[in-house]
Amino acid sequence: MLDATLDAILKQMAANPTPRMWEVGAPQARAMFAGMREIFEPKGVPIGRIDSVEIPGPGGPLAARIYTPVGLTGRVTPACVYYHGGGWVIGDLDTHDGICRQLANESGCRVVAVDYRLAPENKFPAAFDDAYAALVWTEANASDHQINPNRLAVAGDSAGGNLAAAVALHTRAKGGPQLKYQVLFYPVTQARAQTASMSELASGYFLEKAAMDWFCDQYLPAGADANDPRVSPLAAKDVSGVAPAYVLVAGFDPLKDEGKQYAAKLKAAGVAVDFIEYDSMVHGFLGMGGMVPQAGQALREAGRALANALA
Repeated sequence: MLDATLDAILKQMAANPTPRMWEVGAPQARAMFAGMREIFEPKGVPIGRIDSVEIPGPGGPLAARIYTPVGLTGRVTPACVYYHGGGWVIGDLDTHDGICRQLANESGCRVVAVDYRLAPENKFPAAFDDAYAALVWTEANASDHQINPNRLAVAGDSAGGNLAAAVALHTRAKGGPQLKYQVLFYPVTQARAQTASMSELASGYFLEKAAMDWFCDQYLPAGADANDPRVSPLAAKDVSGVAPAYVLVAGFDPLKDEGKQYAAKLKAAGVAVDFIEYDSMVHGFLGMGGMVPQAGQALREAGRALANALA
């Protein structure tokens, strides 16, 4: 059953419809998303310290933030490189500030949040290339930021979960940087997925199939292979040897089935997987902690798993 608070929010949104993202284009869609996150995210989450840094990326400098947990300023910690969601088109460091603060505090890890290049201005593989470059930079510059380079993870939500999964596969193939864990929050694992949940939950639950189609159209250049593992980790022929994973899905999310399928594929290949389903939640609920208590609960549980994996 859908969470009562979310049900009320969805009914209110249905009664007061606004233009869809694919109707207004990327710049206005980004502003709409930022406004929505401002409403839903918890305010004033404490944090030990935030350092703004610049990472050299393959297409130019990338803005990033390093979140140090409360009480751990001055101490060496593990680190988790975080990629924000938003269909590779929307979202930024500000829209996911609350999630990064909470994940840092709950895990005891520094969180390195990356402002990768967005589509359609920067088509695939720009976001992927930036995501991998950020992990390489984090390992190479660990001592400058009191990070243990032998205790690294990647994480992300939605399209950010896609980037985290793709980077984890890539690091295995490249032989480094070595990852201890990957945290995938309701990830995109297959571009243009044709699953039961994508059909049955196609509209009415925040993320819609039409939005996913639009995101893929913005991200993928003409003629791109939608089954390239850098776009669709689920299509990878071999996932054995990849970092252990924490895969979270939501019961009322069109992406639910592809998340489940990726967790099952990892398990079948001998990869240790923690699979969690919040069956009354919708896509994006982790960013709704100001209204939905289960968001905080989910981040606490994920933070504990991350802490244990990097201990």
